[in-house]
Amino acid sequence: MELYPLVKTLHILSAMVLFGTGLGIAFFFWMGGRSGDDRAALFAARATVTADLLFTLTAVIAQPLTGAWLILEGGFNPYDRWLVLTYALYLIAGTCWVPVVFIQLRIREMLKAKLAGDAFDPEAYHRLRSWWFVLGWPAFLALIVVVHLMVTKPS
Repeated sequence: MELYPLVKTLHILSAMVLFGTGLGIAFFFWMGGRSGDDRAALFAARATVTADLLFTLTAVIAQPLTGAWLILEGGFNPYDRWLVLTYALYLIAGTCWVPVVFIQLRIREMLKAKLAGDAFDPEAYHRLRSWWFVLGWPAFLALIVVVHLMVTKPS
C-alpha cells in the first residue's frame, strides 16, 4: 500500500474526529449543564474532559503532522494562500480550544465541590459556562472553513 493514501486517510479521519467528536462533546457538556441535575452535570463534565483529552487532543496533534506530510509529499506550496489561511484558522480554533479545556476542568471541580457540600459560586459557574459557549463558536466555524479549504484548495 502506498503511504500517501494512508496518511491522507489518517488526516481525514483526524479531521472528522476533531470536528465530530468536538461537536458531540460540546452537545453532551451543554446538555449536562442545562439538566438542572448537578450529578448529571458532573458526569457530563467528567466525560467531556476525558473525551477531550483522549480524542480531541489526539486529533489536534495528528492534524498538523499528517497535514505537513501531505503538503510536502503532495507537492503543494506550503505558502499557498489557502494553506496559510488554513494554518491561521487552525490556530484560531486552538486558541479557543485551550481555554475551553481549562474551563471544563474548572467547572468539573466546581461541581465536585458543590456535590461534596463545599462552597460553590453560582455566578462564577454561569460565567464560565458562558465563556465556554462563546469560545466554542469561533473554533467550530474555523474548522468548518478549514475543511472547506482542504476540499476545494482554492488558488
